[in-house]
Amino acid sequence: QVQLVESGGGLVQAGGSLRLSCTASGSIFSIKQMGWYRQAPGKQRELVAGIASSGGSTNYADSVKGRFTISRDNAKSTWYLQMNSLRPEDTAVYYCTARSSSTTGYFSSWGQGTQVTVSS
Repeated sequence: QVQLVESGGGLVQAGGSLRLSCTASGSIFSIKQMGWYRQAPGKQRELVAGIASSGGSTNYADSVKGRFTISRDNAKSTWYLQMNSLRPEDTAVYYCTARSSSTTGYFSSWGQGTQVTVSS
């Protein structure tokens, strides 16, 4: 089992910045991939960014490339989403996620979600 706790959402003006954090507990050594998703009202949940638990491999949604940066601190079992040049269309609930391995396969864990609101 992996438990995830997020922090860092809030209200910011367009062009501003926020940093989200996600801290994992439990079977942290089973985590292979970490990431962030978001879901805006009336829309499907979408991948924002992902990072491998080892190595430097990252991936981003086209809509956030060049503005958002995902990073991790394995010693703290924490990963981050630095969001710069925020736009009103970035408004959503942001969820952190971890993909972990087990003896029976892979499973995903989710945080509780944190609201990010960007005003124009």
